Amino acid sequence: MKSLRFASAEALASHPQVALQSLDSVAHNLYPLLFKASYLLERAEVIRALLQRWPLEEFRLGALLGPSPDHAGDLRDRACRACLEACLRGLADHVLQGRGQRRLQLADLTGVRDVQVQQCPCGRALGRWGRTELLARTCCELQADPHAAQHSVKVLADIFVTDGNFQLVVQALGPAAPAPLRLRCLSFRADSLDPSQLLQVLCLAGPGELRRLQVVHNVRLHAGHVQQLLAQLHFPQLVSLTLPAKAFDTPPACAPTTEGEDPLLTSIAWELSQMTQLTELSVAFSTLTGNIQKLLGPLRTPLRALDLANCSLNHADMAFLAGCTHAAHLEVLDLSGHSLVHLFPSSFFRLLGRAAQTLRVLTLEECGIEDRHLSTLILALSPCQQLQELRFLGNPLSASALRRLFLALCELPKLRWVEFPVPKDCYPEGAAYPQDELAMSKFDQQKYELIAEDLRGVLLRAGRDDIQVSTPVFGSFDPDIQETSNELGVFLLQAFKTALENFSRALKQME
Repeated sequence: MKSLRFASAEALASHPQVALQSLDSVAHNLYPLLFKASYLLERAEVIRALLQRWPLEEFRLGALLGPSPDHAGDLRDRACRACLEACLRGLADHVLQGRGQRRLQLADLTGVRDVQVQQCPCGRALGRWGRTELLARTCCELQADPHAAQHSVKVLADIFVTDGNFQLVVQALGPAAPAPLRLRCLSFRADSLDPSQLLQVLCLAGPGELRRLQVVHNVRLHAGHVQQLLAQLHFPQLVSLTLPAKAFDTPPACAPTTEGEDPLLTSIAWELSQMTQLTELSVAFSTLTGNIQKLLGPLRTPLRALDLANCSLNHADMAFLAGCTHAAHLEVLDLSGHSLVHLFPSSFFRLLGRAAQTLRVLTLEECGIEDRHLSTLILALSPCQQLQELRFLGNPLSASALRRLFLALCELPKLRWVEFPVPKDCYPEGAAYPQDELAMSKFDQQKYELIAEDLRGVLLRAGRDDIQVSTPVFGSFDPDIQETSNELGVFLLQAFKTALENFSRALKQME
């Protein structure tokens, strides 16, 4: 639904020449309405002119594109390249124009979501990495323009830094003199950086204002780096923290400690405990056997999201999770890579029981769940009446077991999304689990389609056509990885080349 006011704004935006001539006569409180209409119709020239003349003290992109009484549509999943480029050009125009016409104090460019299929007319997206580069380039160009130095606008952004845009972002974040656009980060993602680069750019990004920090994939951190990062910078407003694989490994030069002592982990846990806003923690693919209580016990705020995938948890770890304060507050939980139902059935059952009132998203990929475990799994899931998403790829379940599980899932009233594994019936007899990517892709496609259709039929006959199901064999869509795949590929090849060179050098020394 849209109001008559929004329909009028659409009519004006659909005629760019008329709109450009009329902007000075448009009431200031109608600028947000006209901006959303222009974004919807992809009128880049009108968007740029609106930002140049923006008469209000704040411009908040996410709020402007979200649902409103005048237009219920949500445009935040339209990362339209043409529209976002126009926003940045208009913002640059704004700080370059005469002082008397400048009122804008804050430009919040956060709130745009990256999705697999763009809904904007052009279908051309500008991802988070591209938005970061464009914003950083605009900041640097304005820093060099003498006409822009008289007016300053604070810009809030979600930043994605890799080696490919590192120098540009550093220049944008740390100008030598007062800058027209003062860039500040609310969300920060880092990939393919070395630890010194990460520390440098985070210092400039303003850790005191940072809400989300994602350090992923090709940032090679060990426990010493993590401790140094948290101790030196401090993140008082941090809500969400993601660390890369092996982030809790002992530094190579670190002397062994007496059994049961890990001063680095103790220090990291203490630093995390000082973050009173922290409610989301992801430490997947870090070996944390026997250390979950030491890491999570000191936290002052209950966690709402916890990713412990492939962390080699033991009985003590699972017992702590099932009994700790965090369990009753969890909304998102990932325990992939652990034989939960086989090794820890009672702790797993208790954990889901305590999380049942809040749990919305549960991921149990490659957990060795077999047909013989199905009754226990169904019993554990049954109290989770708030569950909206369930992912359990990579588990060796038969078609008949999946059918029985889908019948049980129909009883979860809020469930809307299920990712299920290729049934083991579709693989050659005796196929090993967990599977590598090559083995995973070699299944009987025709047989899978018949089984998948039958499973959808189970949902339809139960009146649950609101549940979407899929089998993303190679994982879910990740816009950040897709956008930087070429750069990350080069990084991995270079890392492989370096490893070979080191190996060759070691062989020569042995000779």
